[in-house]
Parts: sequence; structure tokens; C-alpha cells
Amino acid sequence: MHQNIKVIGGLRDSGWKSMSVKHEMRKNLLQMIKNNQPLFPGILGFEKTVIPQIVNAILAKHDLILLGLRGQAKTRILRMLVSLLDEYIPIIEGSEVNDDPYNPISKFGKQMVAKHGDDTPITWVHRSKRYGEKLATPDTSVADLIGDLDPIKAASLKLALASEEVINYGLIPRTNRGIFVINELPDLQPRIQVALLNIMQERDIQIRGFNIRIPLDVSMAFSANPEDYTNRGNIITPLKDRIDSQIITHYPREMDVAIKITEQEAWTHRDETLKIHIPESYKKVLENVAFEARLSEYIDQKSGVSTRMTITAMEQVVSAAEKRAVMNGEKETVLRITDLYAMIPALTGKLELVYEGEQEGAVNVAKHIIGKAINTTFKDYFPDPQRRKRDNENSEYDEVLNWFAGGNLLEIPGHISNREYRNKLNGVSGLKNIAETYTQAQSGELYALMDLIIEALHQNSKIGKDDVDDSRKYTDMLGSMLGDMTDFDEGDYRDI
Repeated sequence: MHQNIKVIGGLRDSGWKSMSVKHEMRKNLLQMIKNNQPLFPGILGFEKTVIPQIVNAILAKHDLILLGLRGQAKTRILRMLVSLLDEYIPIIEGSEVNDDPYNPISKFGKQMVAKHGDDTPITWVHRSKRYGEKLATPDTSVADLIGDLDPIKAASLKLALASEEVINYGLIPRTNRGIFVINELPDLQPRIQVALLNIMQERDIQIRGFNIRIPLDVSMAFSANPEDYTNRGNIITPLKDRIDSQIITHYPREMDVAIKITEQEAWTHRDETLKIHIPESYKKVLENVAFEARLSEYIDQKSGVSTRMTITAMEQVVSAAEKRAVMNGEKETVLRITDLYAMIPALTGKLELVYEGEQEGAVNVAKHIIGKAINTTFKDYFPDPQRRKRDNENSEYDEVLNWFAGGNLLEIPGHISNREYRNKLNGVSGLKNIAETYTQAQSGELYALMDLIIEALHQNSKIGKDDVDDSRKYTDMLGSMLGDMTDFDEGDYRDI
């Protein structure tokens, strides 16, 4: 309704009232809470931890910082703060700093009101234009954030350098009456952080060469990794003291939340003509990869294991299944263990290794973590193969293990068709019975679980495994060890 008003006089007649940006955010947040509206849609796992703290900070009119390791949705949350602003606000037309029609702060705005009074033209700014953001980099300057004098503007306007009209405003003043975010705050050089102190406390800016202070109305927010994560820099103590609320973010703590995040973010629905089924057990394997990595002695835990890793890993896994289905001319397929190992490139690029991990090699560490994740997930569905048996008690896996002990082997090439894949798994005596006994899985998912059982028995050192090119070959554990010994020629022992 108000957007039709074009001059300050009409604004006064409409009853519109000016308010600070923090009061505006507080007002709209309270209304959203009252209406039971979702505050941060799409942000999962923070409902009882991070989001309530953010809400309290905004209600208290605080500047805030989100502190956490990489891939914890910090930037996404900060960008969503703009939804707490009014949809439109009026500014003096032509103002670089979103001058409030009732209380202009720039010389331009003051001159316009003095000259035109109630006929001063105004324009309406959408809330999306009231958000500013800067990634802190070592080359960020005070001029970038605050402003500086502009000799070119002075020359073109034939003004002295001491004139306020030659100021070239930085990003923060241009976001006046809005929200300004600085990401990765510790990367900002200390002398640049000092320039923010006035904004945080006195709520004004000082630009060199001018004996003036320009009051700003801006809500400041920051993101940062913990100080011990990086040696690139720290947040100076006076600035940290001026940030009202420090809120700690975290990785997903529950399996179901982690699965929902990956489902929400990963590109898994590729082509309507091809259906790729992802068994729940395989979703758990993928998330357990992240959980295992966050506990692994090979991984630098100060660096963290980003949630982006599981998202890209899922996309790699789906791509592997998609490629196989297209090669076989199939319209439908289910993930296999082979597909899970296709996530290795997503892991090696996102896991920071400690010295022991570097010795092992990134690919071997990735395979090790995937193996542990498979074993952890397997035990959620089936009995632990390592548990001690009572006297005369048969193991659930005896028939399968005896099949391998009888000299049989299971070879699964990576790109075989669904029919061949099922035939090979059906050929393992007792395997299907285990999957059917402990789960309610049907059709394709049943075979995915049978594949999981075989791989888990290998991870528990019950059967051997060889990866040759794009094929997996499972054999009896003892036979596999003896086979390695027979690789030597008799002549190799003559001199012993």
C-alpha cells in the first residue's frame, strides 16, 4: 500500500513510522513466532540448539557471530536473516546510504530535505537490497568496508578534497538500515578489524580526512571458524568484546537429521526416465562415513568434516549407478556396494589428513572409513559376526562362510546388469536367507542388503576380497591367504 507514495509529505500523511533495523527485525520475528511460522526453513538439526540462541540474540537487538567448523550452514543462516526485515522501506531517492526520509545521515540527503521539504522524492527498497556481505580476505581494506575520499569524484565535480560530497562510501555505509555480514572474520587483518570498533559500539563511522562522524543504523553479523582451526588470524579481543552474542554451531548429531540434510541438498533426481533407488541402509552408510571420519585418528578434527562431503558423496554414488543403468539399457536400478566406493573422490578432496593419514594415503584412508561405515551400518541390521558363540551354537553366517570355504568365489563386475547381479548373489548359499530373516526388504533392496552382508563379512575378516580393475572378487579368507603364498615359485625357497 505505502509503495505508491512518492514524496516525504505523503509518507507523513500515511502514518508510516521510522524504526531502527534491529527494532524492525525484532518486531517481525515476534510476529513470526506468534503466527507459528518457520523461522529458518531448510535448516535442520539446530531446532533445539542454534536457532533458539539466534532468536534470543535478535530479540535482544544483538550483533552476533556464528562460530563453527566448515560446512555447518553458517552463511546460509546469516543470509536468511533478511527475511526478518520489512518487505519494503522508503529512502530518499538517489541516496547512496539508504537515507531515512525523516532522519537523513548523508550531506546529499540533508540537502534534499532542506531544499524540497515534504516534496522530497522517495523510493522504496526491497529487503533483498538491504543485505550486504563480505568474505574477509587478507587484501580487504578499510576503504572497502568503510569508505575513503574519491579524487576522481572531486575532480569531476570540481570540489575540494575536504568536501563531504567526495566521499566514496564503503560496503557497510551502503548497507545502512540493513544487515551486513562478514564471513570468516579471523581472516580480516587486525588493523581492519579495528576499523569496525566504532560501528559496533558507537554505531558510527569515521572516514579519514573528515572531521565528521556519520551515524549508521546497521545490524552486524559474522561467521568464523574456531580460533584453533586456522593459523591465518584471530579475532582481536576488543572486537570480540563488542559482539554481543557468540553462537556455536555443530554438525548433525542424529542419523535421521543427517539423512534429511543430504536428501534435501544432494542432486539425486536426475532423469524422469531412469529411477535410482537408494536403500535406507545405504543412506546410513553414507552418513556413517561422515560420523566415522569425525572420529578417525587419520583426520584432522580441528579442520572438521564438512556436511558438503556427504552431499557430494551421495551425488557421486548416484552417478555411478546412473552410468551403469545407462550402459545396460535399464530404466531402474538400486545402489550397490560398488557404487558406494565411487564416493572416494568426494572424500579425498574434503578430508584434511594428519601425519598418520598422509602416510597411509588419502585413497586408503577413504576406503578404510567407508569400510568402517559399512560395518557400523551392517550391525544395525544383522548380528555381529565377531560375537563369541556358545558351545555347539551355529553362527548365522556359517552357511555363507562354508560356501566360500568349499572353494567357491563371488565375483561382481562393476557394470553388470541387474539380472546378472542378482544371479551372482543368489548363487551364494544361505545369503538370501540371512537378508530375509533379519529385514523386511523386498526386491532390489533385498539384494542391496545381500551385497552389504558380503562386504561386511570381508570388513570383519571372515572372507577375503580382491579389487581388480572395476570388479570385486570375494573368496574364502584362508584360501585367499594360502593363494598369496603360492604366488612364489619353488625356486624362491631354494636359498632359504
